[in-house]
Parts: sequence; C-alpha cells; structure tokens
Amino acid sequence: MEKITFKEINYLDTFPVRSAVLRQGKPIETCFFIGDDAVDTIHFGLFTENNLIGVASVFKTNNENFDQKNQFQLRGMAILEEYQSSGFGKLLIKEIFNFIKINQTELLWFNARETAVSFYEKQGCIKKGASFEISEIGTHFLMYKYFDI
Repeated sequence: MEKITFKEINYLDTFPVRSAVLRQGKPIETCFFIGDDAVDTIHFGLFTENNLIGVASVFKTNNENFDQKNQFQLRGMAILEEYQSSGFGKLLIKEIFNFIKINQTELLWFNARETAVSFYEKQGCIKKGASFEISEIGTHFLMYKYFDI
C-alpha cells in the first residue's frame, strides 16, 4: 500500500493537477482562480509517496444563497485521471471536511461539475437549485454541506 499524505501547498503547486483534470487544452493561466493568493485561502495536496496526485482549495468566501455567516468555498478539487475511482477523492474530501470542522465553519459550498454530483452526494453534500453553465467549462450545480459547530 502506498503511503498517503496531505500537505498544505502553494497555489502554484495546484496548477499541474488543475491543468490536467480541470483545464485540459487551456492555457495554464486558466488554472489561477481569483483568491488563490489570498492569505486565508488554503490549498491541499494529496500525495502518494512524494507524488502530488490530487488538489483542492478552500476559500473564505460567503455565498448569498446561504444564511450562515461562517462559510468556506471549495474550488479546484481534482484527482489525476489515473488515480480516479480509487478512493483518493473520498480521502481528500474527508480531509477538507476535517479542516472545516477544526475551523468551526458552518457551511462548505461549491459549484460541482455535473459529472461529479453523485460523488459529492455520496459524501453527504446536497444540490441546491437548477443546473447552470460555466462558460467553456460545462454544466454545474451549486452544492453544499452543513457542519454542526
């Protein structure tokens, strides 16, 4: 069994995985998200041995569709294709959930690609509202998970 670790990484370190999974065929600049370099944004790296195979970023951003005052937004969660469907995504989202609980945050929200909705639902997340399009990316749903603090 490979050794699996999670580390906080720099936003620039997320680019290779974001590019390969979320921005295929697009310029590397499209891997930068507004707020990536904010002091309260956390970037998680999932490593097997010393290889970065997954990333996710958590932004201190509130969504007006929710009343909770203490919210984080999940963005750019991606697992390299050859590691998908092997439980690594579940490990990464559990690490994010632990971070949310430790930081006593009430709500995690995100825009999920249509193809990822069932994965997030299996992790206890809920869809809110109708689907919407993100230009050049595809169909998404607003999703969320409440946390007891």
